[in-house]
Amino acid sequence: MIGTLYGLGVGPGDPELITVKAFRKLKESAVVAYPKKQRGSKSYAQKIIDAYFKPEEKELIGLVFPMTKDQGILDKKWNETVESVWEKLQQGKDVAFVTEGDPLLYSTFIHMMRLMQERYPEVRIEVVPGISSINGAASRLGIPLADGDEQVAIVPARDDYEAMKKVLQDNDCVIFIKVAKVIEPMLELLRDMDLLDKASVVTKVTSDEEVIWKATELDGVELEYLTLMVVRK
Repeated sequence: MIGTLYGLGVGPGDPELITVKAFRKLKESAVVAYPKKQRGSKSYAQKIIDAYFKPEEKELIGLVFPMTKDQGILDKKWNETVESVWEKLQQGKDVAFVTEGDPLLYSTFIHMMRLMQERYPEVRIEVVPGISSINGAASRLGIPLADGDEQVAIVPARDDYEAMKKVLQDNDCVIFIKVAKVIEPMLELLRDMDLLDKASVVTKVTSDEEVIWKATELDGVELEYLTLMVVRK
């Protein structure tokens, strides 16, 4: 009998924000898979779940997802990743693929799910939703994301002045993810639109490494990858 692949959202960073169902599936699964940037490194999702079981209690698989746009490298790694998970499922073992935030919102699990469905459609896949970094940021900042008929947008930040400007013009609240690499052009845009004092930035939200800034404090600051910006007009 083939095992089940679970996509488990384990929340934005605080281990106490994992859901009861995700915790149960984590405990029940024989194998825990987690994404990481390189061999030997520890993933953010893995740190979140560390408190919930001892390493010897589970078979752990670190799945390397390199931070590159080289399609050849990505294809090779994805092939290795899918096959390593399939090997465990074939043995009848349930695999819990843990990801920070929610598994179906800008998550590495999305591509895993698609490839598994294409190659091995017989595999049962179950997704357990998680609290996203967006929800975590709203909570920590005390900023409502949307109320009444207001519009809210979730957008990967990029160095495209006109596109980012239009998003800000069209919505009452905008959450920019992946903002670290384009923070300088984003700050320039906010200044031009007189919105700098309406923006806050959070790194590793709700975790014990969390850092919160006002956008006015960010000149010259080098941000980590797990950083988002909330602009509330």
